[in-house]
Amino acid sequence: MEITEKKTKFGIILPIVLISYFLILLNNSLVFTSTVQISQELHMSNVMVSWVSNAYALTFGGFLSLGARLGDMLGRRKVLLIGLIVFTVASLLVGISLNSGMLIAMRALQGVGGAFLAPATLALLMDYYQGKQLTQAIAYYGATAGIGSSLGLIVGGIISSYSTWRNGFYLDMIMGFILIFMSLKYVHPTQELDTDSKIDWWGAITSVIGFSSLVYSINATSFRTTAIILTIVSLVAFVLIERKVENPLMPLVIFKDNQRASALVARFFMLGISMSYFFLMPQAMQKVFGMTPLIAAIGFLPLTVVQFIISLFVAKLTFKYSNALVLFVGAILDTAGLILGAILGIGSGYVIGVAIPMVLIGLGQGLLMSPMTVAGVAGVDDDIAGAASGVVNTVHQIGGAVGLSIVSGLVASISAPALSIDRAQFWMVILAIPMILAAINIFHGPHE
Repeated sequence: MEITEKKTKFGIILPIVLISYFLILLNNSLVFTSTVQISQELHMSNVMVSWVSNAYALTFGGFLSLGARLGDMLGRRKVLLIGLIVFTVASLLVGISLNSGMLIAMRALQGVGGAFLAPATLALLMDYYQGKQLTQAIAYYGATAGIGSSLGLIVGGIISSYSTWRNGFYLDMIMGFILIFMSLKYVHPTQELDTDSKIDWWGAITSVIGFSSLVYSINATSFRTTAIILTIVSLVAFVLIERKVENPLMPLVIFKDNQRASALVARFFMLGISMSYFFLMPQAMQKVFGMTPLIAAIGFLPLTVVQFIISLFVAKLTFKYSNALVLFVGAILDTAGLILGAILGIGSGYVIGVAIPMVLIGLGQGLLMSPMTVAGVAGVDDDIAGAASGVVNTVHQIGGAVGLSIVSGLVASISAPALSIDRAQFWMVILAIPMILAAINIFHGPHE
């Protein structure tokens, strides 16, 4: 691609990246609205059906660092295609699953595909675009991350209400085939590869074990203590290896910059809040207001629409003011929406207790996602761009899992649906405190 083309238009690369990333997010949301159908059809217990989500999260989180580093070493185009192929084939196999064991195993395979696909998408933006255009492209990427789950809830609600859950994964498969064709035709190698570098296999092994056991320890009902010990041992070993190895899987220099580190901390807690809200609020709306899954998903439109609209202006706002200021305002508005929801309470009705707070949350999340992504990869060298994007996606995935586990655990003993969601929003506000502090710390500027 010519430099002049980079500066004047986005071309086809941006749509390929955004649709690929949306595919991953859609896949998560499809499961939230299909668990009842899946459990009934395949005769799965509550514990077993939870692993339809957990298996995906476990392999996704575990293989992200490896997928990101392979993108730097083998080329983003090649890793993108590998991820798309694995994800697409796994989607077909999930759709035709004959029993619970096959379903869970194929969901795990989907997670591996997603772990290769996600970091390649963000790194491709860094390969193809520069300057203000890169900032705008990342703003669209962040907007996709923000609204993907919301739209996924609606799509999943429609599918689960009017057809079989399997159609959702067939949709994944069709989109995957289209993206494979588009990537083969339009995505071309843009980076210089270091063919002399060797894969950090010990780092790969310890990271896969560490992050996978971390996700398992959060979601599992047995051997949690063993998983926690394995998590600590593996991740400590991983850090020690990354400090000494010549070609680290996750270069620790990524964390030495104040802005990048602060943005990653903010992202961790923001995703914990967001995942908890998107998982718990639809259930509360169904139990308190008697909504169907589809109506509950549509009930998220005040958040989704506002988030989408504001995300379209984020790039201009960051150019006019600053990335740090937009991020900080987003954190404040997101927290204000949660505070309002907790104070008013869902018992005050959908409009007052849910929709109005959702507007503030939508504004906050719409302002947050893109600046956090920009700050999370700012200033990294081209040769570790994939690794940096892998860190962003790892924090995204692990933060969501940890936050949901914490909030769900704190309200698990509350049987009244209205009290449960009100108390959950209170705990989300507590999680928002370190998010705001990290956003404030970004103002101190970069220092390595």
